[in-house]
Amino acid sequence: MIFFLTTHSLWVSGAIIVGLGTVLSMLGPVLVRRYADLNRLRANNEIAGFKFATIGVVYAVLLAFSVVVVWGKYSETEANVVQEAGAAEDIYRLSQGLSDKARVDVASSLRNYLKAAINDDWPSMDRGAGASARRGTQRASSGQGDNTVISEMLRQLDRITQSRRARLVASDGAVPGPLWLVLLGGAAITIGFTFFLGTENLGAQVLMTALLALLIFSELLIIVAIDRPFSGAVKLGPNALAAVLADVEFKSSDSGSPRIESERK
Repeated sequence: MIFFLTTHSLWVSGAIIVGLGTVLSMLGPVLVRRYADLNRLRANNEIAGFKFATIGVVYAVLLAFSVVVVWGKYSETEANVVQEAGAAEDIYRLSQGLSDKARVDVASSLRNYLKAAINDDWPSMDRGAGASARRGTQRASSGQGDNTVISEMLRQLDRITQSRRARLVASDGAVPGPLWLVLLGGAAITIGFTFFLGTENLGAQVLMTALLALLIFSELLIIVAIDRPFSGAVKLGPNALAAVLADVEFKSSDSGSPRIESERK
């Protein structure tokens, strides 16, 4: 169920989590009042109110902590994608210090890797099925050139590998299954506790419960929306890698072909 919500549009997830959850919460006080006498409920207001305050604080801390963690992971994943693109750009720039054949090989390998990341990794991460992109940059250090240049290219290649591994791990989501149970169960307990508070005006109680449910489910929607950075409505695209790919293809077509042709002659 959580995977369904995280991989669909924000309208669908919002309708189910916020809309349906709030409507069901509004029905709670009405059903309880139908089977429980108002005087019996009112007699427990003082003790129930104290317990509700404690439960509310505990759940609010947990909810806020989850939002901060998920948002932090989302931002970190975005930074990893940018770092991966930057490392790929650096490898291509450094390859200009290699021989003509090695430079062409590096550009070709880099294009293969970027295309595999965009065409294979991203659709797989969107489906939550992992990724199987080819590592086309493994040949980036071959050829003749300055040892310092090759050493730096290897360092950038290592950055690409680490960044790719980080985004593949991040695609599975930051919130583990047990924590989802606690978040959803805590929401049910916190909202359900308001059903047993006795107020003279039932409409006012229903309205207060609806506002509380709206606040809680809205925060849960935020967690659901950004838990999987590459799925759903709020997701990271391969724009940074696509920009590098376009740059490499443009520069290769602009300067690479004549050199290859001259070598053949």
